[in-house]
Amino acid sequence: MFKFLLVLAVLSVALSARILEEDKHTHLNFDDIMKVVNQAGSTWVAGIPTRWANATHADVKMSLGTIMPEEEGYEGPESIRSTFRDSSIPENFDVRTNWPECAAVTGHVRDQSSCGSCWAFGSTEAFNDRYCIRSGDASTLFSPEDTAACCSGLSCSMSQGCNGGQPAGAWKWFQKTGVVSGGDFSNMGDGSSCQPYSLQACAHHVAPTGDMVACDSLPEFPTPKCTKECETNYGVSFEKDKHFATGSYGIKGTENMQKELMEKGTLSVAFTVYEDFEAYTGGIYQHKTGKSLGGHAVKMVGWGVENGTPYWTCINSWNDTWGEQGAFRILRGSNECGIEGSVVAGDA
Repeated sequence: MFKFLLVLAVLSVALSARILEEDKHTHLNFDDIMKVVNQAGSTWVAGIPTRWANATHADVKMSLGTIMPEEEGYEGPESIRSTFRDSSIPENFDVRTNWPECAAVTGHVRDQSSCGSCWAFGSTEAFNDRYCIRSGDASTLFSPEDTAACCSGLSCSMSQGCNGGQPAGAWKWFQKTGVVSGGDFSNMGDGSSCQPYSLQACAHHVAPTGDMVACDSLPEFPTPKCTKECETNYGVSFEKDKHFATGSYGIKGTENMQKELMEKGTLSVAFTVYEDFEAYTGGIYQHKTGKSLGGHAVKMVGWGVENGTPYWTCINSWNDTWGEQGAFRILRGSNECGIEGSVVAGDA
């Protein structure tokens, strides 16, 4: 019993103690970052993000929230898929164009708001993409809110909503509990899904435009309450709206990741965010300077080569005003920032 309680304590602390006292007083130096990154021959471009121009490490860490394999408390997938179809690997591939009938789902860019729920988005979105690819249902969006609010405790690798979590735990939860439908904040109250995301979308890194508010104008959101009911004007019960995965597993190795993407679609991946990533505006990211800020989970949809540099294509959950219309590219083949070492997928 003591060992069991100790494991629980370690997992809980690993997720919740991301922000240290020194983080509250340490600022990011974007002038220095830009000097290092924006040199001749660089594969990406750094800029000064409006939101983080005067930010501390503590401010930035609120948008992260995933444990990486080398960190205490990490729980990886229970099995690894190692057998794939014998097929040639093309130079370029993208889930969004390979299954065009699902582009409305696979290419949809979401917004986690001021909440460290990236783990819930990176997992729920990947499952959603795979569900569309298998079923042809391009009208149903799955609910990151259901995942963030209700996937917790031992059944979810001790994930803690806005305080962080683990994609592998979420995928196991998809098998056992399932996830309901859920659109974006803009869908609140329109009856189009069971549990749309209740935290307001905001301008990540960039100046707010139109009716989009600045993220730093919003409060630090607590984890939404886990409720077992849908919006009142949605015509399906919570229990009947659940969608279940039929399996989950990890993927090891660049070629296996590529084969998995070609066979079944989107992957859940995690990587270490360094200070310079917060200055990313476009191009093929590779870490150049700055300290580690924490783990971040996203979905991976493909790969390619540009000017001889191989890359992965990933979609973030900081809305489509960030990066390359909500996406980013990152160096492929060298486990850049750990992105090839924390890969989870499953069967829809």
